Amino acid sequence: MTEEIRYDTAAEAEVIEGDARVHAPDAAPVITDGLGCHSGSEMKKAAELSGNSGILEQYARDYPQGPHDKPQSMCPAFGSMRVGMRMRRVATVLSGSACCVYGLTFVTHFYGARRSVGYVPFNSETLVTGKLFEDIRDSVHEMADPDRFDAIVVTNLCVPTASGVPLRLLPSEINGVRIVGIDVPGFGIPTHAEAKDVLAGAMLNYARAEIEAGPVAAPVGGKSDRPTVTLLGEMFPADPMIIGQMLAPMGLAAGPVVPCREWRELYAALDCGAVAAIHPFYTAAVREFEAAGRPVLGSAPVGYDGTAAWLSALGDTFGLAADKVAASQNAFLPAIKGALAGMPINGTITLSGYEGSELLVARLLIESGANVPYVGTACAKSPWSAADAEWLAAKGVKVKFRASLEDDCAAMEAIKPDLAIGTTPVVQKAKELGIPGLYFTNLISARPLMGPAGAGSLAQVVNAAIANKGRMDKMKAFFEGVGEGDTAGVWEGDPNLRPDFRAAHQKKLDKQARAAKAQEMI
Repeated sequence: MTEEIRYDTAAEAEVIEGDARVHAPDAAPVITDGLGCHSGSEMKKAAELSGNSGILEQYARDYPQGPHDKPQSMCPAFGSMRVGMRMRRVATVLSGSACCVYGLTFVTHFYGARRSVGYVPFNSETLVTGKLFEDIRDSVHEMADPDRFDAIVVTNLCVPTASGVPLRLLPSEINGVRIVGIDVPGFGIPTHAEAKDVLAGAMLNYARAEIEAGPVAAPVGGKSDRPTVTLLGEMFPADPMIIGQMLAPMGLAAGPVVPCREWRELYAALDCGAVAAIHPFYTAAVREFEAAGRPVLGSAPVGYDGTAAWLSALGDTFGLAADKVAASQNAFLPAIKGALAGMPINGTITLSGYEGSELLVARLLIESGANVPYVGTACAKSPWSAADAEWLAAKGVKVKFRASLEDDCAAMEAIKPDLAIGTTPVVQKAKELGIPGLYFTNLISARPLMGPAGAGSLAQVVNAAIANKGRMDKMKAFFEGVGEGDTAGVWEGDPNLRPDFRAAHQKKLDKQARAAKAQEMI
C-alpha cells in the first residue's frame, strides 16, 4: 500500500472522541417529507415562512443564482465543511437529514479528513417542537472543551434551515470556546466553492469583533516587519510561497491564506495592508475585510501579462515607488516568459469548472499558446474577476459566468476541441465523443499557477492528454454502440426490444406536453 500524499498538517488534527452527539446506527429516523436541496423553490418557500428570509436574501445578494435554482455539483455544505475540518482545534457539527450527513462525511473523509464529524439527529417531532435546537445547544455545551477546541462550527443543512432552526440563538462562546453557527442550504448556495465563503466570512466576522473588543493572540511565527498581503482563496501549497518571493523586492510580505488553518491566523489576515482576491467569489469575506478598512484587488500573478498587471496594481494600492514595482517585475517577468516559451501548448481547449480559478487557468493556457474559445465558471461575475474577463474577451474568448452543465457540454460539442477540461460529467461526455478530457479539480487545481512555477506547470499534463487523441479514436471505434441505448447493461443475448411499448409511452408524453401547452395559453 502506498503512503497517502499530504499537502499540509491538517491530517494531524485531533480526532473527536467520546459521545459528542456523533451519529449512532440506532439514531432516530429522520422524516423530511421527501424534500432536499434539489426541491429548489419549495424548500426556499418553507425557509422564508420559518423566519429565515433574511439569511436567504443575503445569500441571494452574495451569490446570485444562475439558470438553476439548485446546485449542479456536490452538496454545497461540503465546501464549508472543508474549511472547518482543515483548521486545527476546530470541531464540526452538522444538523441535517441522516442521508445528507452520511454523504458529506463520506466525501470529507475521502478528501483526507482524519477527524470525527459531530451530528445531531432529529425526527419530525424534535424538528417541529423545537427540541432539535435544544439538542444542538446541549451538544455544543458538551463539546466546548477549551483544552481541545478554539471553536465549534455548527452547520444547518437544508431541512433545519427550511424549518427555521435558529442557530443565531446559540451562545457565541462557551467556556472560552467560540460557537459559530451557519446555514448552508443547497437551495440558497449555488456551489460548494461559495459555501467556503459562508464559513470564512462568518469566522472573519467573529474574529473582527474580537479584535475590536481588545487584544488578541499574535501569529505563531510572530508579526511581519513588512506590510502584508492577505491571499483570499485556496491555492496549491507552493503558490503562496511564490507570491511571497514576488512581493519581497517591493518591501511586502505574503500574509495568511484565507480560508485559514487555525483561528489566530484570522487576526493576522485582518491585520494586513491589502487583500488579494485570488479567487473572486469570496463575497462575504471581502465584506469583512472592507469593514476592517482593507483594500481588495482582483486577478492574480498568472502568466506574463497577469503578473505584470497584478504587481503594478499592488504597487498602486500600497502607493509604492515605481522602481520597487519594476524591481519585482524585472526579477520575475523574464523567467515567466522563458517558462512559457519552453513549454508551449498547441491545441484548442474548452475549459470549465466550479473552483473559481477557471479564468486564471485560461489566461495561462492562452499565454502558453493554446486556443481557448470558451471558458465556463459556475461562480458568479464579480468585480474581482473583471480584469481577467476583460483580458480573455480581448483574446476572443467567450466567458460564461454561472455556466450550467448544459452550457459547458454544448460548447464542448459545438467546438469539438482537442481537449476538454471540466467537471466530471463534462469530461465523461467528452470521452464518449472521443475527445480527450481532464478533470479540472484533481488535475489542474493540483498544480502551481503563480509566477514562473505556474508558467510551465500545465503544459506537460495538457500536452500528454492532447496526444491521447489517437488512442481515444481507437477505443471509440472498438466500442462503438456498446453500452448505449438499448444495449446498455449486461446481456447474454440480444436485448428484447419492444418498439410498440416505446411508441405507446411516447404518445402519453406527447399528450401531456399538449395539455401543458394548452394550460399555459389559458
